[in-house]
Amino acid sequence: MARTVRFHEHGGPEVLRLEDVEVGSPGPGELLIRVDAIGINRAEVLFRSGTYIETPRQFPAGLGAEAAGVVEAVGAGVTGFEPGEPVSVVPAFSMNDHPVYAERAIVPAAAVLHRPAGLGAVEGAAVWMPYVTAYGALVEVGGLRAGDTVVLTAASSSVGLAAIQIARRVGAVPIATTRSRAKRDALLKAGAAEVIVTDEEVVSERVAALTSGRGAEFVFDAVAGPGVADLAKAVAPGGTLLLYGWLSGEPTPYPAFEIGMPALNMRSYTLHETTRDPERLRRAEAFVASGLRSGAFTPVVDRVLGLDEIAEAHRYMEAGTQVGKIVVTVDH
Repeated sequence: MARTVRFHEHGGPEVLRLEDVEVGSPGPGELLIRVDAIGINRAEVLFRSGTYIETPRQFPAGLGAEAAGVVEAVGAGVTGFEPGEPVSVVPAFSMNDHPVYAERAIVPAAAVLHRPAGLGAVEGAAVWMPYVTAYGALVEVGGLRAGDTVVLTAASSSVGLAAIQIARRVGAVPIATTRSRAKRDALLKAGAAEVIVTDEEVVSERVAALTSGRGAEFVFDAVAGPGVADLAKAVAPGGTLLLYGWLSGEPTPYPAFEIGMPALNMRSYTLHETTRDPERLRRAEAFVASGLRSGAFTPVVDRVLGLDEIAEAHRYMEAGTQVGKIVVTVDH
């Protein structure tokens, strides 16, 4: 039996319960992981509330897709992993099939990465989702290059902070946006070349001023909704507006029709484009691991809570005041 977070109905953080659940043994292509730390993501908040891109197939439902721990058992046909090895689990599967908010979890071996030497469980649960999301969108799909400018919305999120570091590593210029001045200094300290406070400034106007009128080669947006019209104005001719989130929850227009931009590339991006493609994931793992070894990448952890504080972790995520990753640790 393993203590496992489940919910029996959609609702707020209060619906989350810790229950003893039989884990079983890993099947073919699977690993049994002793979970030491869990990365908290907005996807789980949405899944719990019934507003995610997928919904629970049945109740009670588990949740979670990012964790760090140690291999306890190896299923048939799995190679490259041995019991006792420290690993991280990356989101590459449905939470309906392999929830990881638990003391132990069975996960697909294809979604498990070896944890680099010196990377603890907390950092191991904080690094892969943010860095692989940003790498996959900006480098793998977008082709971000040295000298490019990239505008980052929700820049104080774990993905936004990872994107700042990735842009710096490839020689690009990261411009962070934030709603209020409260996070401005933290973003500059995190490596942003400039910070645009959206409650006080128009993004497109400030970007134009910062780029001598050229605009940004990339905008990496987690918010979507009506605001994409102004973001589109910040994109350089032939540049790309990448949408990887929908924090606004509002309808999102295709702004090229509204503002008459003839050469706007606009596409959505999901983490699974990288994590479910073995070759892309291999390249992402190599890129991120090399950045960790060199010190170019340092995952930012805002707050660490215990498994019995999982409801508080969700409340904190919903408040939106964090700078970096929220991690939940598991005592054994």
